[in-house]
Amino acid sequence: MQTKQEELIEKYLEKVIKTNSKINLTRITDVQEAKVLHIEDSLSALSELNNSPEGSYGDLGSGGGFPGVPLGIMSGRKTVLFDSVQKKMKAVEEMISSLGLSEQISCYAGRIEEYPQDTERFTALTARALSSLPSLLELAAPLLAENGRLICLKANVEPDEFDTAINLKDKLGMMLISDREFHLSDGVTHRRILVFERFKEPEVKLPRRTGMAQKKPFK
Repeated sequence: MQTKQEELIEKYLEKVIKTNSKINLTRITDVQEAKVLHIEDSLSALSELNNSPEGSYGDLGSGGGFPGVPLGIMSGRKTVLFDSVQKKMKAVEEMISSLGLSEQISCYAGRIEEYPQDTERFTALTARALSSLPSLLELAAPLLAENGRLICLKANVEPDEFDTAINLKDKLGMMLISDREFHLSDGVTHRRILVFERFKEPEVKLPRRTGMAQKKPFK
């Protein structure tokens, strides 16, 4: 028997697939495939989110609302979805509102670096297939509270990318605390979840100018 949260997540997925005919939110339009690659994939990070300190949660580069909406619903945390594409965020906002979730889950349509720094800091952030680890660490560090965690959902991580991220520990004040690999229930989709914790203030002034984290990531 489904819980109320599981029902909400399935209803949200149905709305995404329906809305997708008007605005491109996902390349996956088959319901069963989407249940694995959107819902199951999103919720694979639930244990990492639940192990993060209590407080607000943000999803960077949320796109059609994955993993942010499923994780927000299941964790019950106050959630902010970040994406720079206003059209997508407007559609996601409307779907969230139709499910009565607006008080818990909100959308920020803009660049991550431009998010107001005087707002409450997050205790957990997720990023799924958004950018390289060094870029993600840089974008996340100024948004995280002390001991806040960045949960990266990746398909594959190149050894150089991993090594660079580890070496940025002191510069960005972010250290790796867990690294887990597994396959989704289809038996073929490989996933790796890496969790970094903000253990001190960065040694560099952040955020840098918009776009710099991706164009010229720290090495």
